[in-house]
Amino acid sequence: MKMKRLLALIVACCLLPVSMLAEEDTAPDEGAEETISAEEEREVEELDAVDEDDDEASEFHAGPTYQEAELSDFDLNSTALYNCKILAKSSLFADRSTQAAKVTYNEGVVSAEVLYVGSSWAIVRYKQYIGYINRSRIYEVKAIDTVNTHPYGVQKSIYIATTASTCYVRKSMSESDDSWVVLNPGTMLSIWRIEGEWAIVPYWRTYGYIHLTELTDFVPVSPTDEPLSDDTPIAAYTSYYKMVQTKINLSRINNINVACQRLTRVMQPGESLNFNKDVGPYKKSLGYQEAPVLVDGTSRPGYGGGTCQVSSTLYNALLQLPGVEILQRRPHGPGGASYLPHGVDAAVGNDNLNLRFRNNYDFPIRVEGHTSDDGALLMVIYKVSE
Repeated sequence: MKMKRLLALIVACCLLPVSMLAEEDTAPDEGAEETISAEEEREVEELDAVDEDDDEASEFHAGPTYQEAELSDFDLNSTALYNCKILAKSSLFADRSTQAAKVTYNEGVVSAEVLYVGSSWAIVRYKQYIGYINRSRIYEVKAIDTVNTHPYGVQKSIYIATTASTCYVRKSMSESDDSWVVLNPGTMLSIWRIEGEWAIVPYWRTYGYIHLTELTDFVPVSPTDEPLSDDTPIAAYTSYYKMVQTKINLSRINNINVACQRLTRVMQPGESLNFNKDVGPYKKSLGYQEAPVLVDGTSRPGYGGGTCQVSSTLYNALLQLPGVEILQRRPHGPGGASYLPHGVDAAVGNDNLNLRFRNNYDFPIRVEGHTSDDGALLMVIYKVSE
């Protein structure tokens, strides 16, 4: 499959609205001055690569996959979920696989309505046209009905569970298909959907599938911010990272683990969290290791590379809770963070790139980060009983 490099997209960030700008995995580097080698930079690009053009459904799979909505499910009278803006010189497509343009416009930024949000694509209505558009082409997406519609990008989990054995996150609902990642026994993760004997999880900008026999200890996630019981979380989200056994990636995995430990806490009503301050500072003395960070568009060694995945995964859990106020958040440039659907990442590392939020509930919340160094990163939030 043809892969695009996320770093190449960041070069174009100066062309986009200020709200779209950020750097990926940017963190203070404790005096590191040398740039990483060309070979290491290619490795960083491969780790962060995301294919924005090829539709996941066009690949061969041994079994069925989750079926997203199609254009035929909508018409000009369909109820819109969100209003949005579309970047200039964008196309609406009649077909995701062939990417035959339904309409292309060369005017400036325009407004449109979002009818459906998929893993990589959205379905939008623009004037008399309805078509697919890559999620990287839309921004300032705002819910029309803020009471009954989740904020843009929310993927509310229905369960958290623990792997009962070696767990294969497969590319389709077939045990003969390849796997995206293999998890060890005892790893906690969240489940987005269940179809038959399969759990469906968001995986990068597509989906992964886990046979239910490989999971145990199912705990429901409350559909609202009121827990079903003292043991049930009110929000949960899992992202996945690659398990390439190189020094660069192993350092990144270490930093994800350290950040999870430093993040986990109880937050009282009115209490705020400053990710750079409270999970950082990203220093060797706190356990962080050198991993690639982007500073002014250039990759170089820096302590804390990988912590952006922790902040971004946490951001996806926070979005599910109306009583949590996001005080500061910026995305990773125009392409976004490749390990998440576009538009729901949160860069950290300096004063301009930080995740800050406040618990506005009248009860404490407990924020937990979980990872077993095997490819899954879970953020889970509980209401703390008085």
